Amino acid sequence: MKQKNLKILYILIAFLLGLIVMYLVVNVTNGKLVVKHVDNENIKTTTVEETSDLKTAINNVYDATVYIESTSNRSISSGSGFVYKEDGKKAYILTNYHVIDGGLKYDVTFVDGTDVEAKYVNGDEYYDIAVLEVDVSKIKKVAELGNSSNIELGDSVFTVGAPLGKDYMGTITKGIVSGVNRMVSVSLNNGDYLMEVIQTDASINSGNSGGPICNIKGEVIGITSSKLIGSGVEGMGFAIPINSVLEILDDLESGKTIERPYIGVQLADLTNTFALQYYYGITISDDVEFGAVLSYIEEGKAADKAGLKVGDIIVELDGDKVEDVSHFKYLLYKHKIGDKVNIKYYRGNKIETTTLELSEAIKSE
Repeated sequence: MKQKNLKILYILIAFLLGLIVMYLVVNVTNGKLVVKHVDNENIKTTTVEETSDLKTAINNVYDATVYIESTSNRSISSGSGFVYKEDGKKAYILTNYHVIDGGLKYDVTFVDGTDVEAKYVNGDEYYDIAVLEVDVSKIKKVAELGNSSNIELGDSVFTVGAPLGKDYMGTITKGIVSGVNRMVSVSLNNGDYLMEVIQTDASINSGNSGGPICNIKGEVIGITSSKLIGSGVEGMGFAIPINSVLEILDDLESGKTIERPYIGVQLADLTNTFALQYYYGITISDDVEFGAVLSYIEEGKAADKAGLKVGDIIVELDGDKVEDVSHFKYLLYKHKIGDKVNIKYYRGNKIETTTLELSEAIKSE
């Protein structure tokens, strides 16, 4: 009796399977998923491409990315980078300045494991970018640079890099553009500085620094930097917009030092009340809520020539509100040597205006 029941069960299962096969036929041909189904005795076919736009985009940049190891007499630092240009016998790699800062030797590894020694061309600490050079015969692919001014909130983006080191090189992380034109404070050797960046929720770790962040076409729209991420912050990554990089890239390739205006001052934030009062003898009025305080003025320099004095509080530069010291530097360094800029400032409780002539430069080291 039990065997008879089992036979009936097997027959029912086979019958049901047969109905399913008749209803749904699946074929995989040439990388495409073809699904055929019966609807009212008519056969309909749906084709789904297995190769997505994202996979194509990744292939456009993947072989152009590299792992970079910078070696000095005392230590080794590492990060990511990407080949962005070839010119005759040379090819050029972009990365973060802090990845190679202080290095004496630079070893580059491509995603296929090929190693090559690179030459340092030039770099800029404020933009946190650097250019390396390798023999053009060694490169695998050249990444295409996009336009970071076209990105919008919610756009899909991805990164390629080496989070946590060489063992994880070629790692892809995906996310969206979470913010544009973000202002992030960065600590440099000579004080804090503001950078305008792209914000993303794509995972960015220490080894990703210097690698590309790309749009869905596989075009590089920025250079990722873990230096811009605060400790304990999750789901927030930042990248330097590629359009900002392009502003100085030709000068970097040619070995030219990037010049920024020098006006001969020392500045302090309003919040630093103890130092202002006890070290500089400066008392801030309660009416002043933002700005950069002049704590020292060098004789004969631009600020002195413009009539500014110790204790003045700069609150506006060429019509832009000055929030604090780092913001003032950001606004000032957008100008070139030879420019004239209008300054609005507090002297006591009174608003004054003057014009700074940016005739002298402080050079990046």
